Amino acid sequence: MKKTIGTMKFLIILPVLLFVVLAGWIGGTEWKQRQGTKETVSKAAENTNSPSVTQQDTKSAREESSSQEVLTVTDETKESSTNQEKNPVVHLLFAGDILLSTHVTTAYDKNGGINGVLDEGMRGEISKADIFMANQEFPFSNRGSAAPDKQFTFRLNPDRVSMMNEIGVDIVTIANNHTLDYGTDALLDTCTALDGAGIRYVGAGPDMNRAKQLETMEVNGKTFGFLAASRVYPDPNWVANSKKPGMVSGYDPTILLEEIQNARSVCDYLVVYVHWGVEREEKPKEYQRQLGQQLIDAGADLVVGSHPHVLQGVEYYKGKPICYSLGNFIFGSSIPKTALIRADVNFEDNTTTLSLVPGTSGAGFTKILTKPEEVKGFYQYFQNLSFGITIDDNGVIYNNGN
Repeated sequence: MKKTIGTMKFLIILPVLLFVVLAGWIGGTEWKQRQGTKETVSKAAENTNSPSVTQQDTKSAREESSSQEVLTVTDETKESSTNQEKNPVVHLLFAGDILLSTHVTTAYDKNGGINGVLDEGMRGEISKADIFMANQEFPFSNRGSAAPDKQFTFRLNPDRVSMMNEIGVDIVTIANNHTLDYGTDALLDTCTALDGAGIRYVGAGPDMNRAKQLETMEVNGKTFGFLAASRVYPDPNWVANSKKPGMVSGYDPTILLEEIQNARSVCDYLVVYVHWGVEREEKPKEYQRQLGQQLIDAGADLVVGSHPHVLQGVEYYKGKPICYSLGNFIFGSSIPKTALIRADVNFEDNTTTLSLVPGTSGAGFTKILTKPEEVKGFYQYFQNLSFGITIDDNGVIYNNGN
């Protein structure tokens, strides 16, 4: 009986013991797991400032990428800002008469293209300019008849317009005494050829509205305007009207002065190019000086002239320059003295600094002067032609107070 009771007690106690043992084992395992988790969390906390290699690589890559993005934007902004700071000046360049005569086209064809027409020095000056302007002293056309009772009439095949591109001309005045050498058809052909070549033109056109049209170009966020007229032509019928091709007249400058006044609301800087004067005379006529002053009073910032085939000087009026004649630049005949004139326009202090690029030309080839004694003599010569200016050893023209 006692044995039976003992056996029964054992059977009752055994499950309890097994439960206690099992619970202890489970608890121990869970405790170890919790300890391991704490250890892992603790290590992670200790290494918060020292991520794993993979994390470091990822973070570094992201930070580097972010930094590069910021630097790229900053550098571009700085570069743009620096360029504006370094180059606040817009470089305009002007030449006198360009005639692609037989001498010039022969030099072009036989001597390596444009390298046979302009030397490296002249080409370099043109390439540095933001805008290069000249007087085109001929029409591009195969049509029309030569103007009667006119000693010299010029015309060139429109296929040759590419030469003007190679020279580097951006804009031309076609208001001169050769514009209608072969009539209105030739003038229309000229406009078509220039349009096709992407060369702007002023001073003449299919009608008066186009002839007097302001041409604008933007450089560094500033708008430069160009107008032109001629005070030299053989026939009053060469002047355009609302229905007839022709040019803007400088004899009665009413239309030109009105267009200058209108342009002021459009332009930051306005250039007026005028064909005027007397051939082979190195001093401007009084009417040139008076008209130049009228143009500036109307709103021109710079007046440039051509036609005499020789250089005439510079004069300042109310602080603004009038360049009376730049002579022949590319012409074919012998040109003992020619020049490009730089006009560096600074909007920070509202100044225009002129400087000379002296040259000479013969047999259709125009070259820059390089010998110091020749350059110095040229500057002195040009200073003597001018009014109230001084030219330094670098060709910079200084206004003596006008």
